[in-house]
Amino acid sequence: MAKVSKIGDLQVYRRLVELHLQVHEDSLGFPQFEMYELGSQVRRSSNSAPANLAEGFNNRHKNIYLECISRSLGEIRETQHHLMIAWRKRYMPKERYEQLVGEYNECSRMLRAIARSIQSGTPSGRQPNL
Repeated sequence: MAKVSKIGDLQVYRRLVELHLQVHEDSLGFPQFEMYELGSQVRRSSNSAPANLAEGFNNRHKNIYLECISRSLGEIRETQHHLMIAWRKRYMPKERYEQLVGEYNECSRMLRAIARSIQSGTPSGRQPNL
């Protein structure tokens, strides 16, 4: 396993950042009246997922790190909800919605694997290459 010494070493963090940038770009295509409604909400929640992970990353108190992972998972669920609403309002094609939700599901699996690793006592810096 590769040593994980900074947040950017986590593949899941890099993926969440990339997903935020994609969601941000997609949201700019929403109708103007949604720019500060649904658009703002999906941009904020998609950014909060990697931000929460970064906040708790490798905290020496594993419960704090686990809490931040939990918050990141919650932000992913919120983002998926907003994406579903955007799709249902026909602001994005079904294929795009399904692609984004699938990528967020994969990130959720990766975060749960990190949480299991932390709970099992894997030494710091030896988390799965995620």
